[in-house]
Amino acid sequence: MIEQSRSSIHDVVEQFVREELSQENAHIAGAVWAMLDAGGKQLRPRITMLAGRAVAPASPDDPVLASYMELIHVATLIHDDVLDNADVRRGRESTNRAYGNRFSVLAGDYLFSWVFKKITFNYAPPVPTILAAMLAEICNGEVKQLRAAGDLAMTPQRYLEIIGKKTAELFGSCAEVGAINALLHAGRPSGNALRSDPQVRALREFGRLFGLAFQIRDDLYDAVATQAQLGKPAGSDLREKKMTLPLIYAIETGGPGVRTRVERLFTFEDAAAQRAQAALDEVVESLRERAVIERTAQTMRGYAEEAQHALAALPASPARDELTGLARDLSAFSS
Repeated sequence: MIEQSRSSIHDVVEQFVREELSQENAHIAGAVWAMLDAGGKQLRPRITMLAGRAVAPASPDDPVLASYMELIHVATLIHDDVLDNADVRRGRESTNRAYGNRFSVLAGDYLFSWVFKKITFNYAPPVPTILAAMLAEICNGEVKQLRAAGDLAMTPQRYLEIIGKKTAELFGSCAEVGAINALLHAGRPSGNALRSDPQVRALREFGRLFGLAFQIRDDLYDAVATQAQLGKPAGSDLREKKMTLPLIYAIETGGPGVRTRVERLFTFEDAAAQRAQAALDEVVESLRERAVIERTAQTMRGYAEEAQHALAALPASPARDELTGLARDLSAFSS
């Protein structure tokens, strides 16, 4: 079922980019398609569709809405690469590297606007409201992350607040709008009251917790995986002076020695410069300490398990089982 969902979503996204978006701006369509063609897990649209099946199995699938969620994600990636000055995304040249920062910012903005125009026109309340609030939270999280760059006083609580906004909010919204859209198809009246439905609330909480676990795992992989495994340079977060959970735990676990290493790395104006490589290697070594990996993985598994528990409010169904499996896969992290 999962593979079938991924195929249908891919087909709809391809149609949008090649036909509808291309009619309005072929240059932006080319950049978006290059990003989509590079692959990706398509977790957000999968969760959107599975949430709908979980609350209203008789309602038709809506790969269009799911595809919009993927396009929102693509727009955030385009902006992220500009902010991070990234050269590689999903193993290929990033949009900003290929087209420049100015074009990339405009492409991301255009894609956001285009998707929200479609959603506002085609979907009943509260779907547009949820997604508008989601975009504001994502931007808020990005600003908070930028302001926290290089802040060695960063706490796990502040880190979780940031990823809650910039990552978990999108996953939570995918699950919520997927469920609400299915209930609307099943005949429920539109309006904010749908957000209070116990199953909708449970799915939003699942998405939020799943998103927290997903981002923690992503940050952990950035510390321990190779460039071939990541599809982008290893240690990218350190080069951007991002205070991730593995780095916070390394400073707490390793004491003054690790803190000194990180301070030395962050004194370089450009931590990606070749002359900073030795300092970068020292910090990466600290992040790969067994105690740091195990503590980070334990936190990640905690949120993944909480996500599974959130689904207990839903009746048994193949869709609920698939959502449980997605969260369980996060728990299976191994260094």
